[in-house]
Amino acid sequence: MKEFKAESKKLMNLMINSIYTNKEIFLREIISNASDAIDKLHYKSLTDKKIKVKKKDFAIIVKINKDERSLTISDNGIGMTKEELETNLGTIAKSGSSDFKNENEKKENIDIIGEFGVGFYSAFMVASKVEVISKAFDSDEAYSWVSSGIEGYTVGKSNKDSYGTDIILTIKDGEDYDCYLDDYEIKRIIKKYSDYITYPIKMNDSDNKLTTINSLVPIWSRNKKDISAEEYNTFYSDKFFDYEKPLTYIHTKAEGTLEYNSLVYIPSHASYDYYTKEYEKGLQLYSNGVLIMEKCSDLVPDYFSFVKGVVDSSLLSLNISRETLQQNKVLTAIANNIEKHIKNELINMLNEKRADYIKFWEAFGLQIKAGIYTSYGMNKDKLQDLLMFYSSKEDKLVTLKEYIDNNKEEKNIYYACGEDIDKLKLLPQVESLVAKDKDILLCTNYLDEFVFKIMGKFEEKEFKNVCSDNIDIDTESDKEELNKLNTDSKDLLELMKQELNISDVKFTSRLNNHPVCLSTIGEISVEMEKALNAIPSQEEINAQKVLEINAHHPIAKKLQELYKNDKEALKQYSKVLYAQARLIEGLSIDNPSEISNIICDILVKK
Repeated sequence: MKEFKAESKKLMNLMINSIYTNKEIFLREIISNASDAIDKLHYKSLTDKKIKVKKKDFAIIVKINKDERSLTISDNGIGMTKEELETNLGTIAKSGSSDFKNENEKKENIDIIGEFGVGFYSAFMVASKVEVISKAFDSDEAYSWVSSGIEGYTVGKSNKDSYGTDIILTIKDGEDYDCYLDDYEIKRIIKKYSDYITYPIKMNDSDNKLTTINSLVPIWSRNKKDISAEEYNTFYSDKFFDYEKPLTYIHTKAEGTLEYNSLVYIPSHASYDYYTKEYEKGLQLYSNGVLIMEKCSDLVPDYFSFVKGVVDSSLLSLNISRETLQQNKVLTAIANNIEKHIKNELINMLNEKRADYIKFWEAFGLQIKAGIYTSYGMNKDKLQDLLMFYSSKEDKLVTLKEYIDNNKEEKNIYYACGEDIDKLKLLPQVESLVAKDKDILLCTNYLDEFVFKIMGKFEEKEFKNVCSDNIDIDTESDKEELNKLNTDSKDLLELMKQELNISDVKFTSRLNNHPVCLSTIGEISVEMEKALNAIPSQEEINAQKVLEINAHHPIAKKLQELYKNDKEALKQYSKVLYAQARLIEGLSIDNPSEISNIICDILVKK
């Protein structure tokens, strides 16, 4: 028996126990190596007319023998000589594929999957013994390489009728390994990782006949004009287990300095776990048709995490296990391209298929908003054209650009935030502005106002919350009259302010029939206060609240009378009016029993 070198033993032990995160990868690696061997012979046949082999005759055969606990993977590729067996298998990380590629690096059309030469040893994760029987093409001798692990290996003569290689795995004992002797499980693994190997992978069917089980040619490698919408949708439902049709798909075949194929889908609805911590974003990543990563998160930004799809490229730099990627410029470039395609497709949907876009927005609009907010506005320019909000004037969802086009004379973009559209329409501040023919964006998502704050402006127009105290739509004469009233009532308003312990109390002329409303000073609004205080362990946040009293409502005169004649009653009225304003804003009352008693006292006095 020949021993592996000391460093090879350490590497094998590390690889088997650490590099691979799941055992089933071994079959992908062995099948990829078989594909490499066929590629080599196929390439030689194209350059050497003496070699009479046809591509249609190439195949990879997988057989299971439960009685002997063996799994055999056979190919009719180029095979190996005795020296190649020792060189390629006796020295870990010595890659025959890599050597072959280097020897022919100036020649085109060489597509070798296995570059590092270590994937073969993943077989020891599931096998107690590995036997390789190989006969090189155009050779009369066959040889075997046998090993039971890091102890060493033997190489000797063997018998094999045809050229190619048989890899025979003796599967370890135990329930954890029995699955690798199950036909269904082996087929599942092949379909998962090697479905698009370009040569037939065959197994015996129920009638003991060899049947091809892989798809061979992936849909994303085919010409777009030859693929029907039904085929695209079927692939989506089969691949991603979603039986609702996607809203659209983006099929890209990039050539030149950046070569890759991608097929990306925009779903019609959010998955059950989409807005949870358990959701994992990412596209399936293939290298030459071999699945490398189930979900490559680097291929899509968080704000487009809803997309599903596949990317296939031969330019990716893989790590030693071919299971994960090394960071490289190619991956970043592919990701940037995919992001642009997704953005363009969404804009096209917005302009050409509004009903579909609204369906998309209802499912994933929150993610687009989060993309602006969580990046502190860095992604604003990328995403702001995708935003939609409900217009009070149009009575439907509109984009920010459409809002501006519909209100060209306005200096600001007005909005109001609350629980639902109907309640927002009843807000005193909203009613008064609507009566003056103002268009207001009615926002019902907790992120909306945070997004507006981060954005600051859109096309040089500021976002203005109609519930803030700085809405300026009065005429100059109205302003003068109101300022005089507030100045003359300074002591009255100060008494109310002290009693309520709020930031300010003032008379306003912006309300129609409502007696009072609640506004805020500063950056924190009432809705932002609600959202922030809903966060667990968050220190309580309080907006700087202002009680605004309708200067033209009878209650204004009543308050002035109470200030002159009964200041204690004024304090009681103040509490009732403030409680009323809080309820209108959807805020709770700290002392409902007290307010109830005060109202009863007022009613009795009446």
